[in-house]
Amino acid sequence: MKVFGLAGYSGSGKTTLIEKLIPRFIARGLTVSLIKHTHHNFDVDQPGKDSYRHRAAGASEVLLTCDTRWVLMHELRGAPEATLEEQLAVLSPCDLVLVEGFKQTPISKLEIYRPAHGKPPIWPENPSVVAVATDAAIDCPLPLLDLNDPAAIVQFILDYVDRPC
Repeated sequence: MKVFGLAGYSGSGKTTLIEKLIPRFIARGLTVSLIKHTHHNFDVDQPGKDSYRHRAAGASEVLLTCDTRWVLMHELRGAPEATLEEQLAVLSPCDLVLVEGFKQTPISKLEIYRPAHGKPPIWPENPSVVAVATDAAIDCPLPLLDLNDPAAIVQFILDYVDRPC
């Protein structure tokens, strides 16, 4: 599986961009999966539901399934957060895994940067950033991509992950 990250500050447009990229990758015949890292606690389950009650009772994992999808919930129960490598090992095989977040993990990534948000760019301090998608003219030694041109961003990512190492 080829892995490529997208990073940037909250509100920069990462999720919106990924939403535009995925159908374009699929139109090219690729299977795409996504790993999204968040710094916020979350729960996809609902109090009172059987699966929630099973987790609350102490189950380490609960796999909830139906005829259209399944989800595996894994409780850390005080164990350290899984690494990106551990998360990748859980995914079914696919052509491309997009990773949103994991800003400091050393995988090649595209920074989503909007100067109007008033946050500094991450590329000067993060050697894993290989290009910047932005909506403004900025001074940057890395390849600059138009944030509003998802087709060009798809092409950049495909060229990058297919390049000889």
